[in-house]
Amino acid sequence: MNTLPKDFPVTDKLANRTQWPEHTIPFSLQDLAEKRFWPEGFRAGIASAGIKTDKPDLMVIVSDKPSTAAAVFTRNLCSAAPVSVSKKHLERSASSIRAIVCNSGNANAATGNRGLEDAKSMADKTAGVLGAAPHEVLVSSTGVIGVPLPVDRISNALDAFSGGKLESSGKEAAEAIMTTDTFPKFQALDVSLSFGKVRLCGIAKGAGMICPDMATMLAFLVTDAKIGQPLLREMLQKANRKSFNTITVDGDTSTNDMAAILSNGSIGEEIAPETKDAELFYSALESLMTFLARLIVKDGEGATKLVAIHVEGAESVSDAQKVARTVAGSSLVKTALHGEDANWGRILAAAGRSGAVFNPETVSIKFNDLIILEPGYVSDFSEEAAKRVLSLSEYSITVSLGKGNGAATVHTCDLSKEYIDINGSYRT
Repeated sequence: MNTLPKDFPVTDKLANRTQWPEHTIPFSLQDLAEKRFWPEGFRAGIASAGIKTDKPDLMVIVSDKPSTAAAVFTRNLCSAAPVSVSKKHLERSASSIRAIVCNSGNANAATGNRGLEDAKSMADKTAGVLGAAPHEVLVSSTGVIGVPLPVDRISNALDAFSGGKLESSGKEAAEAIMTTDTFPKFQALDVSLSFGKVRLCGIAKGAGMICPDMATMLAFLVTDAKIGQPLLREMLQKANRKSFNTITVDGDTSTNDMAAILSNGSIGEEIAPETKDAELFYSALESLMTFLARLIVKDGEGATKLVAIHVEGAESVSDAQKVARTVAGSSLVKTALHGEDANWGRILAAAGRSGAVFNPETVSIKFNDLIILEPGYVSDFSEEAAKRVLSLSEYSITVSLGKGNGAATVHTCDLSKEYIDINGSYRT
């Protein structure tokens, strides 16, 4: 049995607050501990290549047959070698991907031609062990930048998967890709469609270097549903904009960002575009990705608060996004969140420098349902009541601009002294 601790962060309580669609059944803690996690035709394995001391640092997810695949990648100009290799493999084999391989502890970024050759070698060895072609393997890495990948150790560790030795749980797979994460991030859904149930599951990692615009994380999703590549790509891109692109921890975008989904078509008929089944599957995908995104912010390096920044009444969605992202990313706002200080002036100031157009005198601000600021700069609230909200581990801040119908939400966390401690000695 895959035993989970009683205080495991992926709690039923957190899952319920995520508002899962009615046609989905999210795994409970007991399911995650006892029930088969992976969809039909998928397996996973973990191994240790010695990059991280005494911990698994290598993970593969394998489909028993070729899968349709889609992915989104970092927009950082200094993207890592595995990003380049995976893009090329996806261009060639978007309808026949067999596996995803990922190591943690080393990003294989800023490593030049050697890094590209090492990423290719990683794909080659994975393919050889699994009986696939190298271009049918997506490659990913996460960890320290600028250090050559110990590819020989990774190659030796991949031998552990020969002969089909792939028996790892979702929890174990998620743990193997962790860096500064304090808990693994994973979840599975059973999704009811017109022809029956399909399964959709995902694992993710991320705690630092987290910022909207593909975010800074890795996420791998798999499903036994049958979905054509154009539709799968459209769904992933749309869901990514509403999930991983709406989170921030520290305003930094990594070199290795990647979110990928594989669909092996083991269950049911093909989901056609613009059908009810497509609508239902998409809503499940967005919900799962949003759940994993919120776990990343909840696990932000040194974070003690998970805060949703809601912006409404903007002239446009674009303006709402500008305000939400600027407020969520403000160091002054984030330190006030940590200090549980109802400093609404910092929120207003951040909104004012966002580039959005609005009249400051029409702005109102709420912490959960507690009104902090009313139009005309009227602020008459109970500091004690505000403190009660700000002392919660999860709450929302709503900024109403009084301008139009544009709205957006970004999830953020507080900024603590521990963040400095973690990142001041990241390489050591």
